[in-house]
Amino acid sequence: MGEFTRWDDFLIAEHELIERAMAVLKTNLEELPAGDQLQIGRALDFLMEFGDKIHNRKEEEFLFPLMQERGIPSQGGPLGVMLMEHQAERQLLQQMAASLAGLGKAAPEVVSKFRREGLEYLKIRAEHIWKENDILYPMARQVMRAGDAEKLLEECRKINLDAYGPEAWEKFTTMVGEVEGGTSKKGRLIENLSYLQLHAIMETLPFEVTFVDDADTVAYFNRLDKEKIFPRTRSVIGRKVDKCHPEKSVHMVAQIVEGFKNRTMETAEFWIDFRGEKVLIRYFPVYRDEGEYLGILEVTQEIGRLQKLTGQKRLLD
Repeated sequence: MGEFTRWDDFLIAEHELIERAMAVLKTNLEELPAGDQLQIGRALDFLMEFGDKIHNRKEEEFLFPLMQERGIPSQGGPLGVMLMEHQAERQLLQQMAASLAGLGKAAPEVVSKFRREGLEYLKIRAEHIWKENDILYPMARQVMRAGDAEKLLEECRKINLDAYGPEAWEKFTTMVGEVEGGTSKKGRLIENLSYLQLHAIMETLPFEVTFVDDADTVAYFNRLDKEKIFPRTRSVIGRKVDKCHPEKSVHMVAQIVEGFKNRTMETAEFWIDFRGEKVLIRYFPVYRDEGEYLGILEVTQEIGRLQKLTGQKRLLD
């Protein structure tokens, strides 16, 4: 990753790195005084060195001035709020960094103050990221003129290049990995869901999903008791995938499985006319964060209605 073609994708991806460090800080703040102070220090360093000196700098030196040139006021408007929040974040991080060294032997009220400062920082930063992703960046896109987006992207790239060289993005991801203390510490949003919620989500999806595990065995499909494009019952679970397709297509299934396992294929897709509908069938390899092959996800969807869409329909139209 790191080869971005849009300035907003660039900055939003940086927000994701910042949020990963924020998650580590939050976990350790909640566990104080038993929280890992070394890990807290790493999180603070990353949030100051990358979050402020690299990411915020892009906005303060290039994005915000450009928006001001295009008519967005810097005083009393959204840009003023963003700058004020940058300063508040910066001050809280500096205060925490300065008091971290003696935290292990500090009085309870000092630890409590440190925790409050950290939680206040996290609150400000989280709301700030939301405002930028969902409000400020779309606002910037609306006022930009020809060439603005390309120039801004190049300026963002140059800051990374000047600070960390051509491998800057790889270095940033390594840094945040060290903050997390390894991939096992990386927060997964799926952990916020209960089994019942996850099941309900899968059953609500407007397309059919089948998962074939690393032993080439069908392990799951959604919409069990609902109308399906390709009807199937529970008896398919545990069957080898080559036993679930017509004989004439088994060799293609084998090619896809082998291509995903040896990483010579990234996806496979087909579309057919079936029962008066256009049906899109896509296959995706599934890997662990560490890269281990876990299986194949098959996604099947009727797309006739989608093919007819024209123009735009806004959310509240």
